[in-house]
Amino acid sequence: MSDQQQKWTSADARGLKVAVVVARFNGDVTEKLLASARRALDQSGATADVFRVPGAFELPLAAKILAHTHAYHAIVALGAVIRGDTPHFDYVAGEAARGLQQVALETGLPVAFGVLTTETLVQAEARVDKGFDAVMTAIEMARFGRAIAEGAR
Repeated sequence: MSDQQQKWTSADARGLKVAVVVARFNGDVTEKLLASARRALDQSGATADVFRVPGAFELPLAAKILAHTHAYHAIVALGAVIRGDTPHFDYVAGEAARGLQQVALETGLPVAFGVLTTETLVQAEARVDKGFDAVMTAIEMARFGRAIAEGAR
């Protein structure tokens, strides 16, 4: 367990519902990201629905559609973009990040960025615990939003 994960061992997310969107591209990596995300969900007590999309480029649209359902307190986007020999990496990674940030800003719903952007598959495999971190980030931001809303009443 990383230092960051130890910090979050007391996170209580009972009553929170999270949407987890997982890219199928680089599925060996993204399934491990999902497994670490599930550990965080189990540990925190949050409930979740898991959705799959073709790749990281599709994550922002999926997040936007889910945000507009008003059924979730937060969204976690999981993907893996691994650099190849073409500039494709730069376009996909950048647009996934920009799009997910845009969804969060436009909807006010926390959208956690659990998309690995690595040079190699080995680097991606070494970072699959980031799914855990993404869930905990989403939970922390959802709790932040609730606290602000309750304080404003």
